Amino acid sequence: MSAHIFVVEDEKPILTLLTYNLEKEGYKVSSSSNGEEALSLIKEKKPDLVLLDWMLPDLSGIKICQYLKQDEKVKNIPIIMLTAKGEEEDKVKGLNTGAEDYMTKPFSFPELLARIKSLLKRVKPNIVSEEATYLDLKIDRESMKVFRKEKEISLGPKEYKLLDFLIKQPKRVYSREQLLEHVWGDDINVESRTVDVHITRLRQSINIEGAKPLIRTVRSAGYSLEN
Repeated sequence: MSAHIFVVEDEKPILTLLTYNLEKEGYKVSSSSNGEEALSLIKEKKPDLVLLDWMLPDLSGIKICQYLKQDEKVKNIPIIMLTAKGEEEDKVKGLNTGAEDYMTKPFSFPELLARIKSLLKRVKPNIVSEEATYLDLKIDRESMKVFRKEKEISLGPKEYKLLDFLIKQPKRVYSREQLLEHVWGDDINVESRTVDVHITRLRQSINIEGAKPLIRTVRSAGYSLEN
């Protein structure tokens, strides 16, 4: 199960960047650039975590945080404040409204991601886990080991990354281009045919004797993890 993160940010480039990177990490992302709308949608959708910009054109992030923390139905949703304000008193003000964490722009996405994972692990331990499973397939991310029917399976680095990506959202079909983007990243010298090669290797490795095939090829669309 993927965590649902709601982003409240009125600067479009930052919102686009956050959405792209969070989805790349496997999170479900909803967003709003309007404070009043965001407050309403957060109460409706009840996400697992909120990234909340301090400076918004209508309702400030501080006010949104206060309103959310006063509402019994959503007060336990963790909030990370995002703001250009860097003074110590501003940080204290943000935390005193009930925000669990605070990051000053410009921020490092890896650091933000680490804080998101830390918060989710604390409040939603069932979502953030060092293990991922689908049917009889299991990934232990801490040891980077893969098991099928309790039998350890040896995978190459790219096959492991492919499987770890696919298992975040089983049954979702990803195109070759999407898999290249998420697994190979900025390596522009890789061709889409490379995905087929590594998918074949992954399929051969995890389709052990007595177990059902787990990677489906969807003609003209791509691949998904399902039986």
